Amino acid sequence: MGSMNRVFLMGNLGKDPEVRYTSGGGAVANFNIATTETWNDKQSGERQEKTEWHRIVVWGKTAEHCGEYLRKGRSVLIEGRIQSREWQDKEGQKRNTTEIVADRVTFVGGPRDGAGGERSGGGGDEYQP
Repeated sequence: MGSMNRVFLMGNLGKDPEVRYTSGGGAVANFNIATTETWNDKQSGERQEKTEWHRIVVWGKTAEHCGEYLRKGRSVLIEGRIQSREWQDKEGQKRNTTEIVADRVTFVGGPRDGAGGERSGGGGDEYQP
């Protein structure tokens, strides 16, 4: 039987994306999204909530679109794969990270204006490499 590494996440950006360019000129964007799970506690009946943060990496033209159109608080639907990697920090310590490498980013809802409200238009713009 084969295997599959596929992830679908819908959440809100914790801050604006950071876009950088590789030495070869390729764009890469990094941002975090929050997903929140809510439930009622079986014993107390109180509403409980847990937020998970997910590190997202996007490449190419999609990365440029994310840098241009996404802002903190914006809802996005991410489709991609989970990737774990090891790297060294500035002190030479080995670090591990797990991230979602996005193949497709769908902008959900309209863009936010400076006052935090919704502007008309926008809603479901999709970008993929």
